[in-house]
Amino acid sequence: MVADIAYMQVQQDAISRMQELFSLQQQAFRRQPMPDANSRIAALASLKQALLDHQQALIEAISADFGRRSADETRLAEILPAIEGINYVSKRLRRWMKPSKRHVGMAFQPGKARVIYQPLGVVGIIVPWNYPLYLAMGPLTGALAAGNRALIKMSESTPATAEVFKRMLAQVFPEDQVAVITGEADVGVAFSRLPFDHLLFTGGTGIGRHVMRAAAENLTPVTLELGGKSPAIVSADVPMADAAERIAFGKGVNAGQTCVAPDYVLCPRARVTELVEALTLQFARLYPSLADNPDYTQIINPRQHQRISALLQDARDKGAEVIVLNPRDEDLSNSRILAPTLLLGTNDSMEIMHEEIFGPLLPIIPYDSLEQAMDYIAERPRPLALYYFGYDKAEQQRLMEQTHAGGMCINDTILHVAQDDMPFGGVGPSGMGHYHGHEGFLTFSKAKGVYIKQRFNGARPIYPPYGGTLLKLVYKLFIR
Repeated sequence: MVADIAYMQVQQDAISRMQELFSLQQQAFRRQPMPDANSRIAALASLKQALLDHQQALIEAISADFGRRSADETRLAEILPAIEGINYVSKRLRRWMKPSKRHVGMAFQPGKARVIYQPLGVVGIIVPWNYPLYLAMGPLTGALAAGNRALIKMSESTPATAEVFKRMLAQVFPEDQVAVITGEADVGVAFSRLPFDHLLFTGGTGIGRHVMRAAAENLTPVTLELGGKSPAIVSADVPMADAAERIAFGKGVNAGQTCVAPDYVLCPRARVTELVEALTLQFARLYPSLADNPDYTQIINPRQHQRISALLQDARDKGAEVIVLNPRDEDLSNSRILAPTLLLGTNDSMEIMHEEIFGPLLPIIPYDSLEQAMDYIAERPRPLALYYFGYDKAEQQRLMEQTHAGGMCINDTILHVAQDDMPFGGVGPSGMGHYHGHEGFLTFSKAKGVYIKQRFNGARPIYPPYGGTLLKLVYKLFIR
């Protein structure tokens, strides 16, 4: 009972502190509603330098939160794209900030039309546990580039990372510009209820619905980066080694705990055995051992390990063939390590075919024609990513035009996320809105249209009292 009261008090203190920081940032934004390009670029430079200075501490903290997280995965999937994103934005920010000229119709001359890009104000960023650094840095880069203040709620599942990240940002930003919030689920709920000027959430679809519902109370615009079951299609004639290598990479990174990881593979029926053999070889090449391999990441916590294991057991109980890819047949039972696992013979009665897997399990589903594969995808909720493996340009074009997903790779997996000059975002159940690069700047800006005229008033002929020759001329010239 005493422990419960203490816990509740800690959470309430965190919520009170969060509300105080939000108010401080609102006041600071009112004092400086339009930071110039120099100050924004300086803020981004400070953010980059802080990341470089703290990279080893962040690598160690993320690994501690996971129990074991590949240091190279953290460098490649979190630190490198975060730095690349800052570099990309910084080089282009002055051009993005310039007002854009727009056309003024003859009926409204003399006049000018401009669109100016103003900061929104205070931006809220809710960060998931699977990439706790990159999925904080990416939105923060966009928010700062657009001239905003930012509050960042880190995941309760990555407390070590949250503390290092909080300390890192506190060394370079005043808390009325950027601040990090930590705390359990109650704090997260209270965070989503704050009247932010924009709220970006990355996480599961179910929680995304709650976040959007809370934001709606304040009419807060949201960007939701969710997930879903991202398919990979293997074509009838692609070299199987090519497809298997890239699928294994996309599924193996972070042990499949990636929102854009291939969730299942659609394979021509006659090539399923070939695909299984190729994936077995590729996973063994990438991860020749599992138990003590620093390149292979653990499942984040016991709850997630139990969830994925339950999906696997449900599929096995309902008749799926399970192929565990454990090259050295190591005993993993006393760890949170899950071996890459292929599943054959899955069907819609199995939970694994409805829930996003978010782990190293990979169902393989046979198809008899490309139309059938495309219909299979179209009949299900639109995914965050879609992958196609085949070198036929006509088929590539067909897949690009006739399937829907948040993003797509042709003959690769997951790397579209790291392209700074492309928007990243979901569609339907996999999310809404975009960020990264220029789209991030636009997401966190208000594009305000401004119509300008000076002393001469060319609109006087349309003022009341109506009638007269000039108004008739206006009708004759423009209503036709």
